[in-house]
Amino acid sequence: MEFEINYLAVLASGVIMMVLGYLWYGPLFGKPWMKLVGITKSDMEKSKKKSMVKEYILMAISSLVLAYVFDHILIAFGSSTLVMALQGAIWTWLGFVATTMLGGVLWLKRSLNLYFIDAGYYLVGMILIGIVLTFWK
Repeated sequence: MEFEINYLAVLASGVIMMVLGYLWYGPLFGKPWMKLVGITKSDMEKSKKKSMVKEYILMAISSLVLAYVFDHILIAFGSSTLVMALQGAIWTWLGFVATTMLGGVLWLKRSLNLYFIDAGYYLVGMILIGIVLTFWK
């Protein structure tokens, strides 16, 4: 099977994940997420002053790896329609992300609401990435 990775689409997908993360953990769910993880606004200000460059770089790399591997999955299954992109995103998320992240709830006793916020970020992100990777050929 021949893989034709569109590296610009993978790069764009990584950027999409970073922008989504900014919105998801900022204006959309930032306050409830901070409360659930025990971070205050003051803690966030201290972190900003300390510089979070390393964390952003590592998250950007993680987003690129996710997009790159997900592109392989979509290519392997011949994703070429919106329905296929959505199915690929949802099934991949369900099989690998949702199940893995559930361990934090079961074994680390993290809040189910925190699980929904964090897992939801990846679901929406993978749907967006699936659409980009399927249609940007």
